[in-house]
Amino acid sequence: MFDRLFAAPGIAAHLGDLKSRPRRWLVTGAAGFIGSNLVESLLRLDQEVVGLDNFATGHQRNLEELLAAVTPEQAARFRLLTGDIRDARTCAEACAGAEIVLHQAALGSVPRSIADPLTSHEVNVTGFVQMLEAARQAGVQRFVYAASSSTYGDEPNLPKREERIGNPLSPYAVTKLVNELYAAVYARSYGFKATGLRYFNVFGPRQDPHGPYAAVIPRWVDALLEGEGIVINGDGETSRDFCFVANAVQANLLAALAPEERQGEVFNVAVGERTSLNQLFALLRDGLARHGRPTNGEASYGPFRAGDVRHSEADIAKAREMLGYSPTHDIAAGIEAALPWYLAQAPLKA
Repeated sequence: MFDRLFAAPGIAAHLGDLKSRPRRWLVTGAAGFIGSNLVESLLRLDQEVVGLDNFATGHQRNLEELLAAVTPEQAARFRLLTGDIRDARTCAEACAGAEIVLHQAALGSVPRSIADPLTSHEVNVTGFVQMLEAARQAGVQRFVYAASSSTYGDEPNLPKREERIGNPLSPYAVTKLVNELYAAVYARSYGFKATGLRYFNVFGPRQDPHGPYAAVIPRWVDALLEGEGIVINGDGETSRDFCFVANAVQANLLAALAPEERQGEVFNVAVGERTSLNQLFALLRDGLARHGRPTNGEASYGPFRAGDVRHSEADIAKAREMLGYSPTHDIAAGIEAALPWYLAQAPLKA
């Protein structure tokens, strides 16, 4: 994964500068799925990294795994703060001395937000503003945050373009839209620019397959390895632009290192291809068979899920043109790269 990531033209152009002048980065949500992959990539590039997490959805095992994957010298450049982004003092401590903030901490999941909209608001909106303000007060040079494709809501046109959004379909989508509004206001009011990355269905190593709000790919892989059937919401023709985590890492690094005139924008982060849930099921089942773990699990169909959009596909032209973003993994390559990690989490049963 990292060989491909660092060989991407946009990233390769920055390698010399990063090695010669390491920055101090803050990654919020560092023990989470995307956050831990960001921390590992930065340590592999010999950067100084502070991680912040309250372990509400992140895991200590993710940090242990990434630190074991880098050299002892690189691991020594990492420091963890345990705390909550809703707390102003925690945010101020985390931002002190940071040059670049990659803000990933949030409560994801549309169903979670429907079940508990207040907590989603507190974390995703109040926590976001606390972090934004702490970064501004600390003189942070670059602020990049995880936005979401859920912001497109009921906008029917494909592919999704950054300047054209519809009505949000869930409390989660509202929180991520509000993040973008606050970022724009901070730029106008204080001259503090924050760059938003609208993630489209990111997947890959360290994405938790367990719990009621687990994402579809790790949850299905886990079920298939257990010999269980899969329940597909709706008719299986709902489609998504599935994005391997290395693409999300690339976008974060490029956004953070982009020149000043390209800060403060919002960018789609995806592949630019649409895959139906039926196609995804076949890709996962075939991939497991190639890796020596054939499954008899079958798909059945249930009701459509509340708050879901029917189709999602990104136009990534803006990120290509302004950031030099170039996805290294389509969905097939991403699944092939992720399966060894999923399999390692579910060893053969005696």
